[in-house]
Amino acid sequence: MNYCGNTTITDFYILGFSHFKTEQILLSVGIMIMYLMTIVGNLAITVVISLVPKLHTPMYFFLCNLSVIDVIYVSSTLPKLLSITITQDNRISFAGCISQLYFFTFSGVCDIFVLTSMAGDRYVAICRPLQYTLIMNRRVCGTMSAMCWTVSAVNSLLLTLLTSVLDFCNSLEINYILCDLKAMSVPSSSDTTSREIFMLLEDIIIGFVPFSLTIVSYFQIISTILKLHSAESRLKAFSSCTSHLTTVILFYGPVLIVYMKPESEHSKEQDNLISLLYVAVVPMLNPFVYSLRNKDVLNA
Repeated sequence: MNYCGNTTITDFYILGFSHFKTEQILLSVGIMIMYLMTIVGNLAITVVISLVPKLHTPMYFFLCNLSVIDVIYVSSTLPKLLSITITQDNRISFAGCISQLYFFTFSGVCDIFVLTSMAGDRYVAICRPLQYTLIMNRRVCGTMSAMCWTVSAVNSLLLTLLTSVLDFCNSLEINYILCDLKAMSVPSSSDTTSREIFMLLEDIIIGFVPFSLTIVSYFQIISTILKLHSAESRLKAFSSCTSHLTTVILFYGPVLIVYMKPESEHSKEQDNLISLLYVAVVPMLNPFVYSLRNKDVLNA
């Protein structure tokens, strides 16, 4: 816990959507609907994949992982945000903020790793179909999944510990919709230069490298699909990737907009609204993307 002189920091204040005074009821209803739909949709996907033997394949195994992570993702953020919009009490305890930071970072990083694993699965399925069952066997899939969860947990623990030792003597206001790494660095009175350099390396290793691998995989996939002779074969091959590709675009799009654009006080409210896309909307849409565009899941 941080100390500033003789004062112990016990609470932070999440500003969130405090500027939208007249839209609080609308925001509350919207957040509640998105949270309930995300929980129900992702749990339904998890149960269906677990109970239907036909879906016990690598692609659906990773989809099951993604659904469980998305439940953790929204459960670490939306209930508190919903409470703030309903009660107008934007306080969050130091321990609560650090806990939210850990689970949000963990699930976000794990999402990236699982999406990258799914891209690898689609690459092997389309570019090396004869070796698919040999390469993507149960042991390999289990190892990939375990690595996604373990590396994400350890990485998030390290980042959370680094953030928890920062001093917040000047301000306790977090001008964002949740406690995340970037938002908590702004009000800190500590010298964050070395931390920012470390975060830049983190962004490259955890964010840019998996994203690049996904892009390269799809270049190879599209190149292979275009070489297929019949239009029916091309359509069938591409349809097996559309759900995952849609999810990748929905996930990375808002994240890149928020984290890559320059800071501006005038656009902070806009940033908070955009953040809702990857915090709430994308996890809510994933079950629909994979059920409505996938005959196997839809039939199951």
